[in-house]
Amino acid sequence: MQRILAFAFLLCFSALPYTLHSQPLDGEYLDQLARKHAFASWDHFREMLSLKNDAHFPEDIMENVRYMEQAFVARAFKTRRIPTETVPLLLAEYPVEGAEKTVLIYLQIDGQPVDPAAWNQDSPWEPVLKKKSANGEWQMLPWDRLENDFNPDWRIFARSASDAKGPVAMFLAALDAVQELGVKPNYNIKVIMDFEEELGSPHLPEAVKKHRDMLAADMLIIFDGPRHISNQPTLTFGARGISTITLTVFGPRAPQHSGHYGNYAPNPAMRLAELLASMKNDAGRVTIPGFYDNIELDEQTRSILAQVPDDEEQIRRSIGIAEIDQVGKNYQEAIQYPSLNVRGMSSGWVGDEVRTIVPATAIAEIDVRTVLETDPARLLRLVREHIEGQGYYLTDDRAPTDAERMKHPKIASWQAETSYQAFRTDFDSEVGMWLDRALTRAFDREPIKLRTSGGSIPISPFVNTLGIPAVTVPTVNRDNNQHSPNENIRLGNYVDGVKTFIAIMTEDL
Repeated sequence: MQRILAFAFLLCFSALPYTLHSQPLDGEYLDQLARKHAFASWDHFREMLSLKNDAHFPEDIMENVRYMEQAFVARAFKTRRIPTETVPLLLAEYPVEGAEKTVLIYLQIDGQPVDPAAWNQDSPWEPVLKKKSANGEWQMLPWDRLENDFNPDWRIFARSASDAKGPVAMFLAALDAVQELGVKPNYNIKVIMDFEEELGSPHLPEAVKKHRDMLAADMLIIFDGPRHISNQPTLTFGARGISTITLTVFGPRAPQHSGHYGNYAPNPAMRLAELLASMKNDAGRVTIPGFYDNIELDEQTRSILAQVPDDEEQIRRSIGIAEIDQVGKNYQEAIQYPSLNVRGMSSGWVGDEVRTIVPATAIAEIDVRTVLETDPARLLRLVREHIEGQGYYLTDDRAPTDAERMKHPKIASWQAETSYQAFRTDFDSEVGMWLDRALTRAFDREPIKLRTSGGSIPISPFVNTLGIPAVTVPTVNRDNNQHSPNENIRLGNYVDGVKTFIAIMTEDL
């Protein structure tokens, strides 16, 4: 934190002229500028990654809140905390005199929980620099190699390196670069920082409703996510929403000896497996009637999807599968539909703890990705009705009573919620065309435009409550292991990210 304050006097925008350069800044110059400020930010990035940011631990999150406050104040932004029931959101504002438009930027600061034992380094919170050896193994390099050496394929390994402190550090470095240029954007900037995104941003929708005037803007851009698999500059114009289900199938009141009660006490693990299997066919399509209603890919939509330069064989090879589910004809088509995914299952014991029992329960964690044409509440209702149609008596997030156990042969508990909904913005919207111009100037080619991403981000509260369009500007490498052990960011993507954000801030709206 001290380093941020030490440079505060260098980063004040208040004395900068208002207008941009009379001639556009070309890609080659932006590349030089991005490299300079990316290289200057390595230690700052390392310091940021060293802050633990699992939102299950509010005291750690508050360290991140204070850090980000100082980072933006040092760059002449005014900050304010937006209180919630847990940790605050943080708003940073940079008004520009005479500006007619306001751009709201979304940044995520928190990260997924970690299992340190699964990481190939001492700690996920101690960032390390690595290069890939000739035999494909990642070898550690001393951090000070970055002082006078650079290889775009080297990587920094740490939790949140890509998801999503990497984009945050890129944006701060880009702000410093714009300060050096002596220019200001011709629009006001508001930055909203979310510290509970990995928890589903449970308090974000209410905060946006309560503070809609404070957050008012003309458009929203999200600095998050991986580029297209080709690693070319990318813009994503939508995202699927997400709903989750916790389904617990009950067997005997307590685990029973499989010799004494096998063939007698119904096994909840078997029943859960049968129940889940009833929801999909062998081709991977959901068999619940009405699940795909209202999804029609017309010729115009298919042409939009076809311009994405996917290599289907490469995608299959990269994730290790021989064939795909037959929901869409290819990857881009597949993510235009809602999905039903079993994200985890648990019953009894396995491995060294295995024991010969009939389990008492079997649990499935399910996520349902929704698209703009689908109502999440309706999809959850369809799934619930399907389960009931298989003969199950459902309780709402509780174990059954003894009376219920004796009355109903099949019992399960149901817990479901919707974290956030889908959104989608037109390619020819003002925000879309503006970002297209900026990235084309920076990289001398049009960015790949994705109609929607397969993942979910908590943007629908802004789109629906504030009534503004949103576009995601992804920058990190797709093979970054986000949410998993050994998360990383490729240095070449970091530099390109800084370049991307400089280009956006020097493109007139």
